[in-house]
Amino acid sequence: MTSIVCFGECMIELSRLADGTARVAYGGDTLNTAVYLARLGQPVTYMTALGQDPWSADMLEGWASEGIDLSCVLTHPDRLPGLYAINTRPDGERSFGYWREQSAARAFFALDGADALIDRASQADLLYLSGITLALFAGESLERVLDLARRIRVRGGGLAFDPNYRARLWRSPDEARAAFEAIAPFVTVALPSFEDEAALWGDATCEAAWERWSGYGIGEVVVKHGKSGALTSQGWVAGTAVARPVDTTGAGDSFNAGYLAARRRGTDPHKAAAQGARLAGEVIRHRGALIPKRSMPPW
Repeated sequence: MTSIVCFGECMIELSRLADGTARVAYGGDTLNTAVYLARLGQPVTYMTALGQDPWSADMLEGWASEGIDLSCVLTHPDRLPGLYAINTRPDGERSFGYWREQSAARAFFALDGADALIDRASQADLLYLSGITLALFAGESLERVLDLARRIRVRGGGLAFDPNYRARLWRSPDEARAAFEAIAPFVTVALPSFEDEAALWGDATCEAAWERWSGYGIGEVVVKHGKSGALTSQGWVAGTAVARPVDTTGAGDSFNAGYLAARRRGTDPHKAAAQGARLAGEVIRHRGALIPKRSMPPW
């Protein structure tokens, strides 16, 4: 397998519209990144579990239309996808409500075929995970994720990781910190957001977050900081100015995709971060995590 494998969960997405109705779509941090990677010409496989329901069927149809490889998607006989709702403030910032405790994705490792898919994924050039992936599989299943990361690194593959800390998904901050420290030795590209790092670790500056992740021996660290831009090993990259952001959902996920796609084409980290910021700047002009294909900026 010469591709990127993104591992995590996609959920049904409800976003409130101005007239009080809701738009039904789908999203999830790793899935968002997978879609944008595919749109940027990267071969991507998405690994997860879905149900046998109309919403799961719609997701699969949508992913296939994006050119995502579906060969690592398992089907749960009884469970449904998770659900989340977005509440967006006038400045474009958002809050979320989640219904995901019994989602099909959480049962991935209990399903027949999981071992074979993990073997397949271990051959990837790059594994992409987030802190939400780790929270999804907290406990015994987390060891399976760590073992997959270990196997990929042993055979020379890479691991890109966005900590994407969401406090409500963890029993405690200590649990999240322990999981992140467990995955850190296998990470080759760290893509944290300063707001999350400040909430979990108490970092006062982007520089402090950058130093801490670099301290794990990770050679490539990019700290995202919204409209302020991003900090790389070569200094600050300016964010893309957007006068009136509509919805910041998916901004960090799209930044990660733009950055990774550029790096895989040989672009240096500083310029790759600028390309990630440009894509994120377009994403926040739209509602929902995934913008229309026609709105993708030139690449």
